[in-house]
Parts: sequence; structure tokens; C-alpha cells
Amino acid sequence: MNLTTLDSRFSTITGLFLVFCLAGCQPGGEADLSDAPAGLQAGAVADPVSTPESASEGLDPSVAMPSNSIPTFSTEHLARKSSYYVGGDYVGDPPVMGGQMYVEVWEPREITQPYPMVLFHGNGQTGVDWLQTPDGRAGWAYYLIEQGYVLYMVDYPARGRSAYVPGGVHGDLGIRTAAQLQTIWTDVEEMGDFPLNDNHTQWPGEGRPGDPVFDDFIKTQVQFAGQSTTLARYAAIELLEQIGPVILFTHSQGGGVGFGVTDGAPGLVKALITVEPGGPQIGRVSTSQVAYTGDPANAWGPVNYPLTYAPAVSDPSEFKTYLEDEADQPGEVPCWLQEEPARQLVNFADVPVLSVSADGTYHRVFDACIPKWLNQAGVETDFVRLEDVGLSGNGHMMMLELNSDDIIAFIHEWIQGNVE
Repeated sequence: MNLTTLDSRFSTITGLFLVFCLAGCQPGGEADLSDAPAGLQAGAVADPVSTPESASEGLDPSVAMPSNSIPTFSTEHLARKSSYYVGGDYVGDPPVMGGQMYVEVWEPREITQPYPMVLFHGNGQTGVDWLQTPDGRAGWAYYLIEQGYVLYMVDYPARGRSAYVPGGVHGDLGIRTAAQLQTIWTDVEEMGDFPLNDNHTQWPGEGRPGDPVFDDFIKTQVQFAGQSTTLARYAAIELLEQIGPVILFTHSQGGGVGFGVTDGAPGLVKALITVEPGGPQIGRVSTSQVAYTGDPANAWGPVNYPLTYAPAVSDPSEFKTYLEDEADQPGEVPCWLQEEPARQLVNFADVPVLSVSADGTYHRVFDACIPKWLNQAGVETDFVRLEDVGLSGNGHMMMLELNSDDIIAFIHEWIQGNVE
């Protein structure tokens, strides 16, 4: 726009103002625009170049839209969202903030579920796991929002969008290699070494480097720190004190967080979902040999840190345990259980638990054991082998796999039938 154009438009506006002023001085008169510039006379259409509305009409919206290679999803069921941090304290000298946990909040347009849901991810993962699949489909969060749940999705302290403090404060860092991901999660039919690896058919794509789906998946994998889950328990208990009671939804390493939070926040957990939690209790297992290694693990039952039992336990050596004579099914280990009368997990009273296990996962070797321990300790726990409910071919990262919608629909149905 040049100065001549500006001067012309200023004259036009000034002329119009004077016309209206003169008309307003005529009693009962209407503004006579016959002497106004042509573009401003009654019934005239304004110059389209001069209005923002008409300018936008000339744009090609496809230019501004994300390309087809960028997945986008409808938010028709999402009313509002936000994020904030819980937990944390000043650490080090000079002090920095450490131990805080990122929380992403989604609120549905219609809240139909009585309790919000808090989601805990697995090792090397973040809350991204719940948002979308590596082949570009909407993740479990979108299904749950459609069902009317308020969602709280976290990144553990020292993970993802929660700060890691170097210098030994949060422990050493690790990250999985491409070969490790292939062996345990994505290309197990070819590289896996456990009894059911041939069953794994639901991973999208080829599951190896160079395949676009695998390449997108490995980009979501992040570092993990030694103190991350311990800090997550403390932060999550603070979260539940703000928003509880809740339903806890956990995957893999998140199961250990969920057990500790349920114990540490009695009365604030209405149900606990554990998708292939870490395990088993008492002893480590070789999933390729389907045998115990002799190394200690999870000496407090489902976790490796103290839980509240009755009669009270001050040291894991006080548990009197035995190993089952045989496993329930081929390809599984027998489980360590308590001698009767078994000590009870009193803070889990009235908390129904769902534990699910896929039929193409290395976790199946020991997945039956923690549910057995929980039931014996007075925790009402349903252990579901997914093939028994018509869901087959899955591995450990089932929320990302081809039939992920069917799995979350089953879990939602279980919640509806078991949570009051």
C-alpha cells in the first residue's frame, strides 16, 4: 500500500464522516450518501482488497494445513487441556529444582466417568505413548476422552518434559538401542528369544530400522534415570492428594509406580490397571530359558521397596515363601508365593486390580505371578491373558499396535463392570 492509496482512503473516511454528521443535523432525516464516493454509496459493495474477510477468502487453506505426513486428530470430544508440574524440591549447590513431574490434563466435552484417570508410562517412554501410534493413528487418550474420562498423563521426573538434574542427583542415564527394541518389542518374530515370539503379529510395519513406522517409533524413545520412578511415586502421591480419588492406569515400569502410589495414598485409588507390570516377585527370570536366574528381585512382593503389610514387615526376610511345583501353562514359570497365613496388603483393600498380558510378549513368562501374589495378599485381582478374550498377536507395547483400539475397549469395559 503506497502513500497515494493511504491518502485516498483517508479522504474517503473523512468524507463519509461529514455526510453522516450533516445528515444527523436534519430532523428525522436519513443519511444521504448520494454524494459519497461510489464505493460507499448505499447498496454498493466495498472494494474486496480493503477488507480482511475478503482477503482470507482468497487464500488456499491447503497451503497452511499440515502435510499428509503429519498425523492430526479430531478434538471433537476434547473440551479443554492444560499442563502443570507436581512435586519437586530444590537440590544441589547452587540449588536447582529437581524431582518435579510434568502432568498433561485433558478434559472431555462431557464428563461421564465418576473418577479421573492417571496414566503411568513404561521405561524409556513418556506420556507420548498414550497420544498416537507410530503408524499415525489416534492413541488411547482419544478413546478414553470419548468415553468421558478426565485424563492426567505424566512424564516421570528426570524423564521427557520433567527435568533431569546431572551430577549424580538423579542417577545414571540409559537408553535402549535399536537392536534392543527389535528384540523385545517390534521384530520379535525374527529377533525375539522367548517362547511366544512367533505369536507377535500386531506390530505395524516391519519393526526394524529403515521401516518408517519403526523409525518414527524409535524417535519417541528417551533416556531413563535411576531415580526416576522413586521420584515419580512421591510426585504422584502429591497429585492424588490434589485430584483424588482416581483410577490408576499403568504400563510396564509404571506398574511399580502404581503399586507404590496405591499403598502410599490409601483411599485415593478406586481401581488399578496394570498392563504387563514389571516383575516377577522374589526372583529374576530368564525369559529365554523360562527359568529363575537366582538373582534377587522385587523382594517386597510386586516391588523392590517397602509396602504396608499386616502383620507388619520390617525386612523382606520375614516373608515365608515357597515356589509352586509347576507353572499354569507351558512357556511360563511357577510363582513364588507366601506360606499361609499370608500377610495382607492392607492399603489395597477395596481396590480392584486388572492385570493383562499379551500372547506375543516376553512378559508372559512371568506375568501370572504378581496377580497371584496380590490375590493371596487380599487384593482382588483379575489376571487376563488377552487371547482368552479374543485379542491375539500382541506384544508388550500393545497400545501402539494394530488392534490397540480393541484392547482399550476391553479395559474400559472392565472398568465399567468393576469400579463403583
